[in-house]
Amino acid sequence: MAQQAYSFDVVSKVEMVEVKNAVDQANKEIKQRFDLKDTKSEVQLENDTELVILSENDYTLKAVTDILKARLVKRGVSLKAFTYQAVEKALGGTVRQRVGVRQGITADVAKEISKNLRDTKLKVQVQIQDDQLRVSGKDKDALQAAIAHLKSQNFSIDLSFENYR
Repeated sequence: MAQQAYSFDVVSKVEMVEVKNAVDQANKEIKQRFDLKDTKSEVQLENDTELVILSENDYTLKAVTDILKARLVKRGVSLKAFTYQAVEKALGGTVRQRVGVRQGITADVAKEISKNLRDTKLKVQVQIQDDQLRVSGKDKDALQAAIAHLKSQNFSIDLSFENYR
């Protein structure tokens, strides 16, 4: 009888429903807060790949960003999934900051994760598949050790594990 191989996928996904809910909650709080009530501050979600934060000045922009981050954390969305670009001037004397939403694992990070797993000397194989990694092995304990090792490492992205078979 052939020995069964086990595997799991390492992915970096952002639940856009949770991001949308966090944006809605942040906008609601901005409209209700005394110090931000009459400012032209808001957070917009543009085509599931980018957030745009608008505000009157740098100080209120920082406050709006802090509100957004707090709402994202409460909804269980990792802050590592967002890339903050430089603050730019907008129309009417306002300021704007674009925030990119990272989905998937880039090739450079995938190679770094793969090398990191190989250096552990665990008996697992790593395959890079588009924007995710497939880790397979003959022993479930080795796969669980690989997951524990990856969780203990600090990569530039948020990792999650799915399709454990």
